[in-house]
Amino acid sequence: MLNKPENNKWKRWFMKPFLADRFSHQPDLLFLLSIGLLLFFGLLFLSSASSSLAFGQREQDVYFFVKQQITHGLIPGLFLFYLALRIDYHRYQAYARWFFYACIFLLLIVFIPGLGLAGATAKSWIDIGPFSLQTSEFVKLFFILFLAVYLEEKKDELTDFKLGVWPFLFYLGLISFLIMLQPDLGTLSIIISTSLAMYFVSGARWKHLLSLMAAGVLGLIIAIKAAPYRLARLTVFLNPDFDPQGISYQIRQALIAIGSGGILGLGFGSARQQTSFLPEPAGDSIFAVIAQESGFIFSALFICLFAFFLYRAFKIVKSAPDNFAKLIALGIVIWFSVQIFLNIGSIISILPLTGVPLPFISLGGSNLAITLLAVGILANISKYTLTNHYHR
Repeated sequence: MLNKPENNKWKRWFMKPFLADRFSHQPDLLFLLSIGLLLFFGLLFLSSASSSLAFGQREQDVYFFVKQQITHGLIPGLFLFYLALRIDYHRYQAYARWFFYACIFLLLIVFIPGLGLAGATAKSWIDIGPFSLQTSEFVKLFFILFLAVYLEEKKDELTDFKLGVWPFLFYLGLISFLIMLQPDLGTLSIIISTSLAMYFVSGARWKHLLSLMAAGVLGLIIAIKAAPYRLARLTVFLNPDFDPQGISYQIRQALIAIGSGGILGLGFGSARQQTSFLPEPAGDSIFAVIAQESGFIFSALFICLFAFFLYRAFKIVKSAPDNFAKLIALGIVIWFSVQIFLNIGSIISILPLTGVPLPFISLGGSNLAITLLAVGILANISKYTLTNHYHR
């Protein structure tokens, strides 16, 4: 009996984010349910997609990469999610400039000799002891938080080209330049799309927005011409039969995997393409493995699960209690929408390959941890929405 008050204290501390008080209500339970389902299916399909690679490279431990995803991504991600759910989103307003400084630091640190790791086409990882971090994943969220504060503070000046457009262009241009040095065109596409959407919602003029979009298209053209592999990817998108054993190999194998799955799929763990042919079966190409194993019907339902997750997230944006919350929520939702579309769209060959992971699903601890942090912030905002939309 003497320990009961102390136990209740810890219980209240742990459950506080999920309980209503006079200033808030419960977080969006359907939104939380969609996150839970995506995490479940992510680990389930990762266990199949990574089994062959783990068996051949990690002392015949077929669950090596699943364990790594749990220890490096899921566990720290759930901790970050819980912290984000507890912290009132208004607190981020006091740290705007530090979020921007963090973006610059994270994008520069990958170029330090001995610390940064060079990937196949992008230098965007750092090695810290037994851990590797993709710093650009953190930049996506930190830049959204910085822009939300900046755009809220400067909302009365955004229609002025000198006071509104030029400062916004400077911040976005600096981040874009550093990302292009890596280079990482997929991340750059996400950050530019997210930034322009937030800028537009903040009250920008159409002519200013169109000017920025034109500048972005011009920069994209220059970036494609500057790197031969980007031009090759565009060529493959326009002509899938170009260089079938070279640059178009990945997309051809992905399409073979998707097509061979048929209506009902080959069965869990029966994907043939990921065993010997499909590059990055647990990473960028994991949707092809899902389609081959589960077939068209489940793949369509799986996409519907993503759509439901985004629908609930958009409802949080719509019912946000203030403009600052709306900007944060919109930025995160656009980020996920673009990234999901880029990943699945490139694998089914309606977009050029960009190399971005599928949120909640692809192998990558940094990606999963920062994804859970971002949805934790969304869930926190959902506690303060103007209507209890999760009852609808």
